[in-house]
Amino acid sequence: MKADAPIAIFDSGVGGLTVAREVNRALPHEEIIYLGDTARVPYGSKSAATVKRFAGECVEFLLHFRPKLVIIACNTASATALDSLDEMVDVPLWGVIEPGARAALGASDLRRIGVIGTRATVKSGAYARAVAALDKGATVFSRACPLFVPLVEEGRTEGPVVKAVAQEYLSPVLEQEIDTLILGCTHYPVLKPVLADIAGAAVTLIDSAETTATAAREVLAARGEERAGDASPKPRFFVTDVIEDFERVGRNIWPDMAGSTERVEIGRASLR
Repeated sequence: MKADAPIAIFDSGVGGLTVAREVNRALPHEEIIYLGDTARVPYGSKSAATVKRFAGECVEFLLHFRPKLVIIACNTASATALDSLDEMVDVPLWGVIEPGARAALGASDLRRIGVIGTRATVKSGAYARAVAALDKGATVFSRACPLFVPLVEEGRTEGPVVKAVAQEYLSPVLEQEIDTLILGCTHYPVLKPVLADIAGAAVTLIDSAETTATAAREVLAARGEERAGDASPKPRFFVTDVIEDFERVGRNIWPDMAGSTERVEIGRASLR
């Protein structure tokens, strides 16, 4: 039965847990299957062709669970591979770009919007296109922040080093007098306290995890595919590298995360 099918979510690493956590809050009765491609993180420094191949292998793995919704909780994969991934599935497939762009426009009075993300996401121009498609009068200022993902993956989310890196990355964007900043990578909400302190109260931070969870709830409601009952199934987590590292860092993102974690190999080897 489609309503009892799980929601599948994947990311290049632990950052997508920000999305999984928000989906769990918005849809507490749904079963979540999460895949973190931790052996090949980060995606943001890799070519578009490589990201498309990796993302395709992740989705192919998740399709074995017959999900009713697939969420690409990775801005890099959403920016570069969404069209090719959409061809692989016959259920709704959501990225994080469009929900984030829509939320930013809803929050911005000046229509001056900043975006921080991986090199691949910024190079793709996906957020600028998404914003322009909704409002051609808005201006987008983008900045790549390549050190943020490794810091989060190592559990470094505060302290003088993190603050110094964030200050260097954000300064050029803040100089453009933006009033809204899209956190264009699902790892970045973990750094929100530091980023908010540097950006100041006049800048609204847009967390794509929250907006994506809202979109997931709306699409399931529209399709009549919400899971019935009061049970709250425990998520299942799959990783392609060390389980202990994933769970250690993951609990910084989702403190009360529960469920089982299993290491898997994806790609052709996992499908034999």
